[in-house]
Amino acid sequence: MSKSLVIVESPAKCKTIEKYLGKDFQVLASYGHVRDLIPKEGAVDPENGFSMKYQVIDRNQRHLQEIGKALKNVDTLYLATDPDREGEAISWHVYEHLKEKKLLKDKEVLRVVFHEITKKAVTEAIAHPTELSNNLVNAQQARRALDYLVGFNLSPLLWKKIRRGLSAGRVQSPALRMIVERELEIEAFKTREYWSHTADASAQGQPFKAKLTHYRGEKLNQFSFADEVAATAAKQSLLEQADGKLIVAKLEKKQRSKNPAPPFITSTLQQEAARKLGFTTKRTMMVAQQLYEGIDLGGETVGLISYMRTDSVNLADEAIADIRALIAEKYGAADVPKEPRQFKTKSKNAQEAHEAIRPTSVQRLPELVKNRLSAEQFKLYDLIWKRTVACQMIHATLNQVAVDLNCGSEQNVFRATGSTVTNPGFMKVYLEGVDDSKEAADDQDSLLPPMEEGRPVVLNDIAATQHFTEPPPRYSEASLVKALEEHGIGRPSTYATIISTLQNREYVTIENKRFYPTDVGRIVNKFLTEHFTKYVDYSFTANLEDDLDAVSRGEKDWIPLMNDFWRPFTQLINEKEESVQRKDVTQESIDEACPECGSPLSIRLGRNGRFIGCTNYPTCSYTRNIGEESSVTTAEPEVAEGRDCPKCASPLVIKTGRYGKFLGCSAYPKCKHIEPLEKPQDTGVECPQCKQGNILKRKARSGKIFYSCSEYPKCDYALWDAPIKEACPECHWPILTLKTTKRRGTEKVCPQKECKYATPYEGDPDDVNGPA
Repeated sequence: MSKSLVIVESPAKCKTIEKYLGKDFQVLASYGHVRDLIPKEGAVDPENGFSMKYQVIDRNQRHLQEIGKALKNVDTLYLATDPDREGEAISWHVYEHLKEKKLLKDKEVLRVVFHEITKKAVTEAIAHPTELSNNLVNAQQARRALDYLVGFNLSPLLWKKIRRGLSAGRVQSPALRMIVERELEIEAFKTREYWSHTADASAQGQPFKAKLTHYRGEKLNQFSFADEVAATAAKQSLLEQADGKLIVAKLEKKQRSKNPAPPFITSTLQQEAARKLGFTTKRTMMVAQQLYEGIDLGGETVGLISYMRTDSVNLADEAIADIRALIAEKYGAADVPKEPRQFKTKSKNAQEAHEAIRPTSVQRLPELVKNRLSAEQFKLYDLIWKRTVACQMIHATLNQVAVDLNCGSEQNVFRATGSTVTNPGFMKVYLEGVDDSKEAADDQDSLLPPMEEGRPVVLNDIAATQHFTEPPPRYSEASLVKALEEHGIGRPSTYATIISTLQNREYVTIENKRFYPTDVGRIVNKFLTEHFTKYVDYSFTANLEDDLDAVSRGEKDWIPLMNDFWRPFTQLINEKEESVQRKDVTQESIDEACPECGSPLSIRLGRNGRFIGCTNYPTCSYTRNIGEESSVTTAEPEVAEGRDCPKCASPLVIKTGRYGKFLGCSAYPKCKHIEPLEKPQDTGVECPQCKQGNILKRKARSGKIFYSCSEYPKCDYALWDAPIKEACPECHWPILTLKTTKRRGTEKVCPQKECKYATPYEGDPDDVNGPA
């Protein structure tokens, strides 16, 4: 007869843990959460101490029944769900359900926690059980109640004031605000022109570049040269004064140390996996879960990494000792620092008993387990292993050189900087990624030739380069997670859910791995920021998270916290119900009169997004797309010289529509012919599909270049990569394409998916089909 029953969250863990514990233990899974609030009003009762009504989740009913049956034959119940607030709540719900069913009589109930699924961790946890933490449970209940109260009260208001089916979340709404505000910044951004000067110089036959920092005794700023005339004049003056040489005025050498990044926590793992592997936050957590729960290594299933939902950068002393031993063995004793590295956790509520994300055994080198892992599992494990090892290695040592060079006089100064790595240290194993190319460029200085103060160097030329200021970049998943973490919004386990929720509600879309707010997302954000300002404020949301963390530590009572939130929130809901009209939210006035009836026009929200419509609707039904010119205009359209309509021979004119400028027939509306402003370029490559037309180089509405058959829509053959007149030597498809990637450079590749032919291309890709 089995004496003990162990409950874990995931069925993937059961066999492994059962094997570790032996025949006296039975291990069953709860399959995640087993109970949730009833899905209707009244599930949380603010008038009765925020009491909550739960029900068993349908899909988990049979799992609870199985647990109930197994309980009859055991003496002890171990609740061994995940070691975080969510896991504590799941254990509590299992316990409460079993208690309601009166199945715990004469049973000992214990809570056990392990941070990795290894035999040692599991058996030690069973040997040192604890009790359920009421503080963690209360914090989780408060969080769930807050989310329920916000959703069940704010969502119906959105239905009335904007559109049915919308919803608002306590944590997702500030995240949406971030994305919308960034988009508004980009739209409001005014591009400015500026010029820079770079000297092309050489010393001892080795070329290098230097940037102009002072001109005529004045230190330059970004906009010192704002146009070509001034920039060209300065260039000519500098060349004349230099007379072919620059004088080394000052040479500074210094040594700099670069320290390794701390081991991964949830947010930094999500960011690095996005930067280096192209993983979404959801994908990262899914693969990490697989590595944590266990991989079959050939007769033995073992968890390869520690628990992946953590905000602590601590490493166990035993793990650090193993890492230091491996570094000495694999890379040399010189790469092991005298003392183990200790990292400080940034999170206010980091649970120091937890560990950072690390390999359960650093001796399991990625290449040794590669054949047991999927491609995604290997990439993520390799990333975690390298970061963990690198964090305990010595710093990298870099020699930095800065040279000031006078041009003609001391009033004109160019500066050159360079660096060399004298001891790579941890950089042998791992270097942290960056969010954009500018950061990467700033971190990679060139190597400078030897120079001496007072000696001349050769000046070959000075380049005056035009630049334009750029708006801030849209958020990627990595940079959004970083921003959420910096603002204190959400917690490690919630970032992936926040992003998925915004996409599922169609408040944002992702294009080229960047977030764009949808029209509905903009309107929802506008409503929330104007009428519920406090509740989408970053500081308010972060402070509330801190209060919930205080509950989890036993420093605050959750009921007063709920009261402080609920009373003003419900009062504001009632006020906005009365004072806000639908048109106040979904319409935005513009300074333009309706061309049909003279009434004011406004930007409105329709089923397919925002559009411009008459405020006199339904009497007047005038509408047009945003960005589209009014049908009544005093300005004559610009005629496209030498371009006639192929249908009726009328002149083509330049028009502006929703997706920018295009050519349209001047005989509109009798003739509705339209075509792109830029005529597609013939590549001269015959379409391999229909063999009737040629492949044309075109520009999509988004500005991206693509290639398609001239016989479209009769033939729908299309490519993203430039075609070349060369048959595939393996499958004999009539054409190849030129594909360029960062990793492999430019290659000739067969466009047929089932054919894997690829070979390096030595020429210039731009010479194949010319400019767009």
